[in-house]
Amino acid sequence: MGTGSKPPSKRRGAPTIADVARKAGVGIGTVSRVINNSPAVRPETRAKVQAVMEELGYVPNPHARRIAGGRSYTVSVLLPFVGTEFYLRLIEGIEEELGAQRYDLALFPLLSRKRLERFLNSSALAYHTDGLIVASYDLSERFPGGRLPTDRPVVMVDARSRAYDSAYLDNALGGRMAAEHLLELGGPIFAVQIEEELDRVFASTVFSSRLGGFREALAAAGRPLATEHLYRTRLSAEGGQMALQRFLSLAAPPLNVFAAADVVALGVAEEAERRGLVVGRDVRVLGFDGQPWTAERGLSTLEQPVEAMGRAAARMLIERLQGAQPEPRQRRFEPKLRIRASTRP
Repeated sequence: MGTGSKPPSKRRGAPTIADVARKAGVGIGTVSRVINNSPAVRPETRAKVQAVMEELGYVPNPHARRIAGGRSYTVSVLLPFVGTEFYLRLIEGIEEELGAQRYDLALFPLLSRKRLERFLNSSALAYHTDGLIVASYDLSERFPGGRLPTDRPVVMVDARSRAYDSAYLDNALGGRMAAEHLLELGGPIFAVQIEEELDRVFASTVFSSRLGGFREALAAAGRPLATEHLYRTRLSAEGGQMALQRFLSLAAPPLNVFAAADVVALGVAEEAERRGLVVGRDVRVLGFDGQPWTAERGLSTLEQPVEAMGRAAARMLIERLQGAQPEPRQRRFEPKLRIRASTRP
């Protein structure tokens, strides 16, 4: 015999795509197209659906989206390291752009020869997300035909490739700007050549391009860089310290040093101070990268728009994921000279 009461209501869990469609007054297919960034949705409809998703706290399930649309909504980012200021800033720029399109990042640091060799195999997990962003090292050079073993869209950042879209800094221009600035100061000129080889597998051209532009400008000014005025070292503050020790054995202050990277410039400055020399008077040092801490330290540097490069690379990848099929595009960025106490005339 019935009691006349209604059956207990079903407990509500997380909002579903059906809830979003019902509240927005559209079909489930329309919500799916909004989630998948389909261009076949009118802007006003897209805005309404996105507003409802936010109101309900609806978070698309990437696994469900993979089944429904063949996508994981994840992008692989291959990069040499993860703990440096440069790569943290680069990731920030990439994530800002991808996050706006509801894509997640999967980071794959190369780190060592053993790890690097994993990515020479097409079965590597990095090749099975929706697309790849490869930072600093052009892995495609390791494969026949100069193409990575994937049919997913690929974009290079902080590197340049003929086969893929690229967002890169004109490092050679930065080297020429460095030489022109130091030539204005007078006195002998020295430079630090930074080793680029990653565990003897392949090398980036970033630092060699910087030094190449530097040499080119000095030669054009009739002041070619003497062989003994070049010191080869690792990318570290300790490398900068050892470089200045060598340079001071060859010439008395004042002298000028192009350190080619901010962390190396910091080491040069620290060694000068340890010896009781005045940075900016006895030792003029110019870095490269534009790390945020260089302003407080008074180090002159060539700034590179790291976050902007990351955003540009992510934007090009998104355009590919949305169906764009242009020829490989090249987005060139220029450095900006920041003159501070360490080289101020």
